Amino acid sequence: MSDSSRTPTPVDQIADAWVDTLAEKVPTLATYIGRSEFNDRYGDYSPAGIQDIVDATRKTLSELEAATSVDAVDEVTKADLTRELRLNLEVAEARWDLRDLNVIASPAQDIRSVFDLMPTATVEDWAVISRRLGGVRGAIDGYIETLREGIAQGVVPARRQVEEVATEIGRYLGDNGFFATFTGNAAPDEGQLPASLARDLADNSNAARVAYDRLSTFLGSELAPVAGDRDAVGRELYALHSRRFLGATIDLDETYEWGREELARMVAEQTAIAHEIKPGASVEEAVALLEADESRTLHGTEALQRWMQETSDRAVEELGRSHFDIPEPIRRLECMIAPTNEGGIYYTGPTDDFSRPGRMWWSVPEGVDTFDTWRELTTVYHEGVPGHHLQIAEAVYNRHELNSWRRLLAGSSGHAEGWALYAERLMEQLGYLEDPADRLGMLDGQRMRAARVVLDIGVHLEKPRPDGEGTWDAAYALDFMRHNVNMSDAFIRFEVNRYLGWPGQAPSYKVGQRIWEQARDDYRARQGDSFSIKEFHKRALGIGGVGLDTLREALAR
Repeated sequence: MSDSSRTPTPVDQIADAWVDTLAEKVPTLATYIGRSEFNDRYGDYSPAGIQDIVDATRKTLSELEAATSVDAVDEVTKADLTRELRLNLEVAEARWDLRDLNVIASPAQDIRSVFDLMPTATVEDWAVISRRLGGVRGAIDGYIETLREGIAQGVVPARRQVEEVATEIGRYLGDNGFFATFTGNAAPDEGQLPASLARDLADNSNAARVAYDRLSTFLGSELAPVAGDRDAVGRELYALHSRRFLGATIDLDETYEWGREELARMVAEQTAIAHEIKPGASVEEAVALLEADESRTLHGTEALQRWMQETSDRAVEELGRSHFDIPEPIRRLECMIAPTNEGGIYYTGPTDDFSRPGRMWWSVPEGVDTFDTWRELTTVYHEGVPGHHLQIAEAVYNRHELNSWRRLLAGSSGHAEGWALYAERLMEQLGYLEDPADRLGMLDGQRMRAARVVLDIGVHLEKPRPDGEGTWDAAYALDFMRHNVNMSDAFIRFEVNRYLGWPGQAPSYKVGQRIWEQARDDYRARQGDSFSIKEFHKRALGIGGVGLDTLREALAR
């Protein structure tokens, strides 16, 4: 990396200042991007804290609208940050924070999961952790205050999310739960902890458990009895969240029908590959055959982690020689088993200086101990290279052109997840999925993402069911996913609960892939005979994370 060769403009300065503002007001977000100056505390999760961020958003938006762009980089920054700030204000006006509780991405998880990213190598690192543990109580109290305000205003989450989160919290609290094991295993690289710090860690860890227990009690005694009976959020709120996760406006009804067509295409493609694996076999029969093949099975999380790392390292080394320019700092990617058992697979980006590398995390559900390599190969490509890691770390690396907001915070789920699905298909095109079993596994994931488009829009807009028997609801959604996904029932249940509580996020993968492919095809048409796929990838990734409407505009310039 070199120091910035671009003189910061007024637009850059506003964007950089917005990162500073968010880092101070949302310290968990600061930790995520590798800013450590706020690592010993939390932000204010109360209604007053939420209003403080809204006020700061309005101030920054006003400054940005008054600023003049001096070049194309500024034009992208101003367009995308303006869209994001306006959208954040719309979400606030919809009072979403008052009902912000779901099984995967709400303050209930945020307050705990930040510890996964905190350094633990030194005694001082553990002292910082201890101080943040001591702040869990205040964070939880503020969050409860916000949810209570939601009850007072009649703005509450669905009962299903309340009950599921209470179950998650129960796993945090036990003697073998997160807080007990995290601090119980404290061991800095430089030796033992001082006795006084060990006591503080134990005391603050116990206080954090008490705080989460209080949240669980609140959920069961106050929120659950008044929580919503319907999982659907309705068309208006769903359209808002769809724009939030895509950074683009889509026709929801057209997208629903496209999702059904895309799902049918995935089923047909899977069926053809099943015949390659065993002539005349159905998809289910081919899957059963592969699941019985011990040569394609990993036993235990240690074997899973080792296989993930070996697969990732090989992809980085080979793709870096041929199809992508991968700078040295980006070549380091750590594959991790998460300290929780929620069931998600996710990526966290590197810090701005790459002292903490990009990481691929697997939160293995309780009771799951075997893993199929044919099914998970494209997961590694999706989360690693050429997927999330290449995309996100490339933006972090591009400091010679991009301000800190563009490098570290800008973007949308549709941009990131759409690229990752695009990357899966790219690996097939590059010859990395020549084994029919691996292609079947890739299609299993693509089929799931297509099914999620149909399910998510169907449930939240309460559309007629494809079988003609009434409208979409949670029970039908679960049956629908069981029919379309060859995975454990625990995984499927978690996924469906996730979609029900996080409207608009799940379709952003497949819809994002669709928009990425359209952007590439439009770019190819404009370039004609001079089109280079490698040059397209370099230019598109060089823009950094943006909303998908901004991506299309930037590539069209």
